[in-house]
Amino acid sequence: MQGFINIYRLGIKELWGLIRDPIMLFLIAYCFSVDIYSAATATSDSLHHASIAVVDEDDSPLSRQIIAAFYPPMFNKPIKLNSMDVVDRGMDTDTYTFALNIPPNFQRDVLNNQSPEIQLNVDATRMAQAFVGNGYITQIVNNEITKYFNQIDKPTSLPVNIEVHAAFNPNLTRSWFGSVVEIINIVTTLSIILTGAALMKEREHGTIDHLLSMPVTPFQIMISKVWSMGLVVLVSTWGALLVVVQGLLNVPIEGSITLFLIGAALHLFVTTSLGIFMATVAKSTAQFAMLFILILLPLQMLSGGSTPRESMPEMVQNIMLFAPTTHFVELGQAILYRGAGLSVVWTSYAWLLAIGCVFFLIALKRFRSSIVNMGS
Repeated sequence: MQGFINIYRLGIKELWGLIRDPIMLFLIAYCFSVDIYSAATATSDSLHHASIAVVDEDDSPLSRQIIAAFYPPMFNKPIKLNSMDVVDRGMDTDTYTFALNIPPNFQRDVLNNQSPEIQLNVDATRMAQAFVGNGYITQIVNNEITKYFNQIDKPTSLPVNIEVHAAFNPNLTRSWFGSVVEIINIVTTLSIILTGAALMKEREHGTIDHLLSMPVTPFQIMISKVWSMGLVVLVSTWGALLVVVQGLLNVPIEGSITLFLIGAALHLFVTTSLGIFMATVAKSTAQFAMLFILILLPLQMLSGGSTPRESMPEMVQNIMLFAPTTHFVELGQAILYRGAGLSVVWTSYAWLLAIGCVFFLIALKRFRSSIVNMGS
């Protein structure tokens, strides 16, 4: 019983130390509010008011119909130019991203099945818009040509009609994906920072020596940091899901938030242990920061949150099975996006628990030896 009391009191000490640290409090508040909101809304894979110029050398009903198909919010009102020389100057001065050139006699050649070509110039320095916009513009031009044919001729129906249904995100809204992925990333990031920074601060300020003179064990010291910092991140995650994701962004959560928080708690067991291990390896806060970057980037980039794991080399997929972020991303997406239950995500829970026990034992051994060295 005394051991549990020691763990509780040491954890309370960690919480009071966090409360007295305004920089950490600001970091937590910013990450679980502004950072999530900006990650969901600031970056977008879709076009939004893209600038486009058109050189219409045909001036036919078909060409005018094509030009009229570009309208907000995807495109700004097309800028009509007289020659391609003006287009080149506009592209050089970053006036517009896309420039469409409709050649002379375009409508006549289309009706005569002569396969005329439309030239599309793209400012590839705006890589995201250039890649997406190229496909959009091609689709718009083809659709307008098809509509024009149907207006002057009897429509021909294809024997097969493909009807697309987007599951779990019908409108393909970017914020639905970005907000949840950012929460998953922040849980990993802050849990490592908080536990690692707490131990580094005690080492640099010499307060670890006071702990060595107290009747507490390294296990009690370490587990107190794990539960206290994990609790802060877990409560912040719960608040961000309710206030930012569901409240401000209106993102529907399909599954049980409680089930997700249980998975987050298991993930925090791993990452807080990892943070303590990193703090015992690093000799200073600067070293801890550099080590943190080297470990965090692979964890987040190769976990399947940003890109599908299926697109990665098989060797990387197998290695990342031993990374906690892989299973946390898997269960987070399954619960929050698809409404999965315990029967689906229990394997991810088991992986996280197993990885957490291994990480905790390794970190405890390293922590115990580092305390002994400091005591001697």
